Amino acid sequence: MSQEREPTKTPAPPEVPDLSVVVPAYNEQHRLAPTLDALTDYLSADEARWGSWEVVVSDDGSTDATGDLVTARQDPRIQLVTGPRNRGKGHALRLGVAASRGRRVLVTDADLATPIEELEQLDKALGEGNCAAIGSRSVPGATIGARQHRVRELLGRAGNVLIRRTALPGIHDTQCGFKLFDGDRAREAYAASRVNGWGIDVEVLRHLRRAGLTVAEVPVRWSHRPGSKVGPADYARSLTELVRIAARSLRPADVFAALLFLLMSVALYSGRFFAPAHRYLPDSMRDQNQWEWFFAVTADNVAHFRNPLFTDLQGFPDGVNLMANTVMLGLSVPLTPLTLAAGPAVTLSLVMTLGLAATAAAWYWLIVKYVVRGRIAAFLGASLAAFAPPMVSHAHAHPNFVVLFMIPLIIDRALRLCTGTRVVRDGVVLGLMAAYQVFLGEEPLLLAALGMLLFAAAYAVVRRDAARDSWRPLLRGILIGASVCLPIVVYPLVWQFAGPQSYTDIEHNPRSFNSPLALLSFAERSWLAGDAETANALAFNTTEQNAFYGWPLVLLAFAIVVRLWARPQVKALAFTAVAAAFLSLGRELRIPLTGVTLPGPWKLLADRPLFEAVIESRVAMICAPALGMLLAVAVDRLLTARPLGTRWVGLLGVGLALLPLVPAPLRAVDRIDVPAFIADGTWTSYVREGESLVPVPLPDPGDAEALHWQTEAGLAFRLPGGYFNGPYGDERVGIYGAEPRFTSNLLRDVRNSGDVPPVNDSWREQARADLAYWRAGVLVLAPQPNAGALRETVEKLVGGPGRWVDGVWVWDLHQRGPA
Repeated sequence: MSQEREPTKTPAPPEVPDLSVVVPAYNEQHRLAPTLDALTDYLSADEARWGSWEVVVSDDGSTDATGDLVTARQDPRIQLVTGPRNRGKGHALRLGVAASRGRRVLVTDADLATPIEELEQLDKALGEGNCAAIGSRSVPGATIGARQHRVRELLGRAGNVLIRRTALPGIHDTQCGFKLFDGDRAREAYAASRVNGWGIDVEVLRHLRRAGLTVAEVPVRWSHRPGSKVGPADYARSLTELVRIAARSLRPADVFAALLFLLMSVALYSGRFFAPAHRYLPDSMRDQNQWEWFFAVTADNVAHFRNPLFTDLQGFPDGVNLMANTVMLGLSVPLTPLTLAAGPAVTLSLVMTLGLAATAAAWYWLIVKYVVRGRIAAFLGASLAAFAPPMVSHAHAHPNFVVLFMIPLIIDRALRLCTGTRVVRDGVVLGLMAAYQVFLGEEPLLLAALGMLLFAAAYAVVRRDAARDSWRPLLRGILIGASVCLPIVVYPLVWQFAGPQSYTDIEHNPRSFNSPLALLSFAERSWLAGDAETANALAFNTTEQNAFYGWPLVLLAFAIVVRLWARPQVKALAFTAVAAAFLSLGRELRIPLTGVTLPGPWKLLADRPLFEAVIESRVAMICAPALGMLLAVAVDRLLTARPLGTRWVGLLGVGLALLPLVPAPLRAVDRIDVPAFIADGTWTSYVREGESLVPVPLPDPGDAEALHWQTEAGLAFRLPGGYFNGPYGDERVGIYGAEPRFTSNLLRDVRNSGDVPPVNDSWREQARADLAYWRAGVLVLAPQPNAGALRETVEKLVGGPGRWVDGVWVWDLHQRGPA
């Protein structure tokens, strides 16, 4: 008879505790015992509140008795997990959380700097539907007892700022070691982590955020405990980990977009980019020489510890008020080492190429953050904002209108102020940003402020509820920003408007307005539709084609507005674009093909302070980002449209509207060689200390090649005349170039006409006075159109022939004075 065996009993699964407490530990034998006592006493005292619990001590390869201290307790609710060697807090937390089983997981440091009683506040936040609740020392309501060493505290704050800017915007204190999680979410997040150091806190919280889960930041009591394991090297390691985390967080589409923007910019400048010192953009007219000189003179002033707001190297002896000119001190000063090492041509080329790409990337970032999440739509919108026809026009010669990456950042900061969350901080940052933009370009900042005002006015009308909630914090933040900005810029602005060689106003070209036809036509550099004759008839030069969006884009924008009119954002953007285009029509509105003239909208602003110096046609540049954002909204909608026929027809329309706006690379030609007389230093035998070298004719906005001579000579000699903005007459009205004198006007007229005037004794006397005023050491005539007439005129003025020296005609004024 067989013996009946009893069935084998399957052991019951261990009870899932309500709470797991994970404590990472490394050589903590002196601090861990009081911590375990505090944890077990608190949790045992109110088991009805906390239910079942466990404590998991994760020993990160301790070399002291940390592990023995845990096992000696012989409490089944306290377990030890160990690593074979010390690998860092992140690795210890990963082991400990993986070994936990609780429905909730509390992570706390071994020093219990945050008392266990603060668990009550975190558990309340978890009960409100959050996935995690983190103890914070940096939000209102938090209290700090004993503080860390001042250096460690500053390093910690700097780390938190870096984290908020790169990895976890909105969370103020990721590193406080007291956090409560939903158990399953915690095990999933820590299992997905990769870093072994202190950066794991950021990595885990980012994982939860990217999964769409909410994280609450709860104020807690915190007090520094002696015996910290954080050493100086740990800060460097944490920084490395944060960089790795931030790099992993970048979406490939964002990186690809930035690279495409860079490639687009290099392609635009391809004619000059690869040989900047030997290539010239002829459509910049004389502006490339001027801007290279601006970078060179700023570097020279900085290198020699001179005032960067003034120089007498041009316009000698009166000099040039550099702050009253667009020298972009915000870049020309910090790029001084590059300019001194590689030359101003290289600096200017890099500034314009990289600056245009950075501007596009900044618009892309702003569009993704506030307008659409779709990367393709954002890319197209940012491309239009940064590479629109007026931007390409200014790309020939005006880096102050190309390097606009601060404008989207300023807009972002203003939008943050509207939320009213951190008004003081955002106001201070806005003030610093505005101050920096002043040193990049004041006119673009003014136009950006005008565009923001137009948008805000329109948005306030269509969203009165939002306006009521945001105007107070916005106004308060702007006032704070102004209080920060003004002390920084007040001295440079006083120098600009009241310093040496300052001016009151500047007369622009009388055609400095947009015709309505200019808004509908195509720019000269349009690859497929460019028409130089039409563009030049509608703009006063190639660098000021400030509209030229083309009728297909205007029709597309109209269709977008009609189709998406219900969106308040679309209404505000449409108003901004239309209002800016209307203002750009100038003081008088000329109805095309009719000869009828009406009062123009710009007349309301033209004579107001600040606006009086603005070229009104440039106001149409505000349309570029507004149209770019409208385009982004439309494309984002089309990419998800149903049926497919609607999608493809819509995208075809977008492509047909944008295709004529694709710019051709900017024209570039070989640069005119600097005469050997200058390049070889022969001039040094003719110009003494305190004297100037006088080109024939004097440099002016029509011919500024002598500025290139000067930069090639290392700014070692001074020039009368020049190409800059300066005062004229007793009223100090602004003009382009130095204040004209009899001899400079005479030589300019001969250059332009080729006619030799009848020089008499009175003219010779006036020439003698002018040369003395300029402290002229030598007159230099390089080969050029009408050089023969210029040579004959100079011979009559000075009373004798010049000498041919190293490729130029030279009149040494030390050997003979004017006859």
